[in-house]
Amino acid sequence: MNVLSCSINTPNGLYDISGVEVGQHFYWKIGGFQVHGQVLITSWVVISILSASTTLAVQNPQTIPTNSQNFFEYVLEFIRDVSKTQTGEEYGPWVPFIGTMFLFIFVSNWSGALLPWKIIQLPHGELAAPTNDINATVSLALLTSVAYFYAGLSKKGLGYFGKYIQPTPILLPINILEDFTKPPIT
Repeated sequence: MNVLSCSINTPNGLYDISGVEVGQHFYWKIGGFQVHGQVLITSWVVISILSASTTLAVQNPQTIPTNSQNFFEYVLEFIRDVSKTQTGEEYGPWVPFIGTMFLFIFVSNWSGALLPWKIIQLPHGELAAPTNDINATVSLALLTSVAYFYAGLSKKGLGYFGKYIQPTPILLPINILEDFTKPPIT
């Protein structure tokens, strides 16, 4: 394992952990950015699996559904039910976002269990499920947080932030913490 040492010589006296690296990673340099190659490769494999399976299932819809069409209709109904349960009666616009997140995470997790990633050799590190990496997990969490605040602001405007100072402004930190630790139910 390759772990860089942390320093305490920062302006605020806090630990500078931005240089900490656990394990070996395969990086690409794209347009001045350093890209985590392992996550990018496995994410594109998952996206390809999802795209190919949905394209094959819905390319020729039948009045009497085939097995694959029936399966994807079941998945869509499941995602609609989850969306309705989590967001309420105005769930329609959120079905694509929730469905995309659900299917990407679901297929990513199962790809880690079912695909033999270790047979592909890389110069550094090894391939694993995209959700196995903290970078992918944090990006999915940030997307969900942005969507959560967008929904609140679009529904209630700037008055949405008034809920953080109820019943008293002293509870502002606790209300913010509560908002980030509960599931998004509006």
